Amino acid sequence: MSKGNVNKIILVGNLGREPELKYTPKGQAVLHISLATNREFKTAEGEAKKETAWHKAVIWGKRGEACAKYLTKGSRIYIEGELRMNKWTDKEGKPRSTPEIHVSDIQFLGGTKPSGMNSDSVEEPVLTLSH
Repeated sequence: MSKGNVNKIILVGNLGREPELKYTPKGQAVLHISLATNREFKTAEGEAKKETAWHKAVIWGKRGEACAKYLTKGSRIYIEGELRMNKWTDKEGKPRSTPEIHVSDIQFLGGTKPSGMNSDSVEEPVLTLSH
C-alpha cells in the first residue's frame, strides 16, 4: 500500500445489463459491466423509498473472459477494485470523464450455476476470481 493513500471500492449488487466483452487493438480482453446497488430508506414523512445507484466497472484479461462466460443480466456479484476516471473527447471536442471501477477481485454470489457444478453441491454458488 502506498504511503497514506487508499483507492479501494467494494460493491455488492446486480448486473443491470448483459456484460460486454471487447478486445483492445493489441488483443487484450476487457469486460464492461454495469452494476446496480440499492439502498432503502424512509423519508422525513415516513414514506419507504428505494434508490438505485449505477456503477461502471471493467474486468481485464483472462479474468474478464472467464466472467463473460458466467455473468448475465441480473447476476449478483461482489467486486473490489480501484476507482479511475475514464477520459475522452466528445463529438463537439469537449473533454469528458466518467468514473469507472477497475476490478481486482470478484465473487459470484448466486444466480446461474457455472457448468460443472452439480445442483446439490451448494445452494448459491460462490466463485472467487482474484489476482
